[in-house]
Amino acid sequence: MEKIINKAKKQTFSGIVVSDKMKDTAVVLVERYVKNQKYQKFMTVRKRYKAHNVGNTKKVGDKVTIESCRPISKHKSFRII
Repeated sequence: MEKIINKAKKQTFSGIVVSDKMKDTAVVLVERYVKNQKYQKFMTVRKRYKAHNVGNTKKVGDKVTIESCRPISKHKSFRII
């Protein structure tokens, strides 16, 4: 009997750190340029993600890449690469 390993692809986003006031956490603003399906209009969609930032190495204004991981806390399920 073979073992089937499900290796799901992790989500990765790139964005800018907008807050680093929490311990080991940074808030990353991710912007996407998408087309509205109904009105055919292009618009910028912004979303803020809380990401694990070990030792608070990243500061406000830094460009970072985040990837999904197991939930670290209630709102935090991304980490900075």
